[in-house]
Amino acid sequence: MRKYVLAVAMIAAMPVAASAADAEAGKTVFNKCKACHQVGEGAKNAVGPNLNGIIGRKAASSEGFTYSEAMKASGKTWDEATLKEYLTDPKKTIPGNKMVFMGLKDAADLDNVIEYLKAAK
Repeated sequence: MRKYVLAVAMIAAMPVAASAADAEAGKTVFNKCKACHQVGEGAKNAVGPNLNGIIGRKAASSEGFTYSEAMKASGKTWDEATLKEYLTDPKKTIPGNKMVFMGLKDAADLDNVIEYLKAAK
């Protein structure tokens, strides 16, 4: 029993790799989004709406952008969980929306791009 307790204590004391999201890595992931979206100072609506301040914003609320009826009717407010679901599979999450992006499948990419977007005011 002593060996078991000692083994558990040693495992618990081992350093754990950090899994915190990385905004700088998210900036690189955002390159997949740049064809349609802008973010940062001077960002404008393009093929897709600008994404400044996306966290906490209601879906279909970027002034001057023409949204699909599906996006307008979604009732979503963009928080981290909602963005993660949407960016994984936009067509499944909001059927009928205009976004043609196939989605991000890598969990780290999702976390990182969301961290990057959180910084975009």
